[in-house]
Amino acid sequence: MRYGAMNFPVRPILKELEAFSELGFDYLELTMDAPQAHYSIIRQQKKRLLKALDRHNMKIVCHLPSFVYTADLTHSLRKASLKEVLKSLEVAAEIECLKAVLHPSYIMGLGIFVVDQAKKYALECLEAVTTKADQLGLLLCLENLFLNTHSLVEPEDFAEILIKFPTLKLTLDTGHAHIGDIEGKRAVKFIEKFPDRIGHIHASDNLGETDNHLPVGTGTVNFSGIVKALKNIGYDDTITLEVFSKDRDYLKISRDKLAAMFATLS
Repeated sequence: MRYGAMNFPVRPILKELEAFSELGFDYLELTMDAPQAHYSIIRQQKKRLLKALDRHNMKIVCHLPSFVYTADLTHSLRKASLKEVLKSLEVAAEIECLKAVLHPSYIMGLGIFVVDQAKKYALECLEAVTTKADQLGLLLCLENLFLNTHSLVEPEDFAEILIKFPTLKLTLDTGHAHIGDIEGKRAVKFIEKFPDRIGHIHASDNLGETDNHLPVGTGTVNFSGIVKALKNIGYDDTITLEVFSKDRDYLKISRDKLAAMFATLS
């Protein structure tokens, strides 16, 4: 298994990389958002970033921009948002990322009253991004979201999309899957329903109400069930700890807890 951590994009990228290297992580998941990690900034720092990755013997996973609006009802906003994602994909290829993570298009504002129309726009943008990723030779992993995004929450929501885009993989976000999940089984259902399409994991804990990004073991996410399900499908790839705390020792603690589960649970 390879474990990574995600940068906070208001901090300089290279300092974030140094911090995660000191904690012993295998890779940086680079959130490609302004102000410090916009694709234009990354491109300017590309040589230094690649040298630093080599020096620390680390790899990189790219998380495409989160705060864009590819399902917006306004054409000009969708067009600008899609451009941001496609340009970010190009830079992700330039820095030789292992894979690229894509948030589904949020459906918000007046879009919640015309959900079918918003989903049509979202699908058009997803098709453009998937086509671009295939052209660049990048592995694209689409992330599950949570209830109030009105977009790709349940395992069933992904069935037709994964048929339509055969190269697309899933990023299973444990925190997202747990929100509003009364039975605590949604994450495991994702794994069992799509055993050959899980391409990446985001791991964080919460209490089932909001996306708190808590350390593993401090909320109510069923990590033992998730780990057992992942072991059952033979998953042995990338896991990003999305633990957002000022004290980054909690990143290391969470990683060690997960690693221990994979070593002992059957």
